[in-house]
Amino acid sequence: MRDEYIKEAQKVIQDANVLINVVSRRVKQLRRGSRPLVESLEKLSPEDIALREIIEGKISFELNVS
Repeated sequence: MRDEYIKEAQKVIQDANVLINVVSRRVKQLRRGSRPLVESLEKLSPEDIALREIIEGKISFELNVS
């Protein structure tokens, strides 16, 4: 994963544990064949795609607090 993507994504999702969970869920979806929500001229890893999607506001998350 690219450090600059991680730093930018942390501005959107400050809690590191939540960020890890969101990225890992999205990576699983991408590996199962989901189409990326961002375009890139270079080949990105699923992790980098997920981070870019967070940075660009393409995916959101909801905290379920009981």
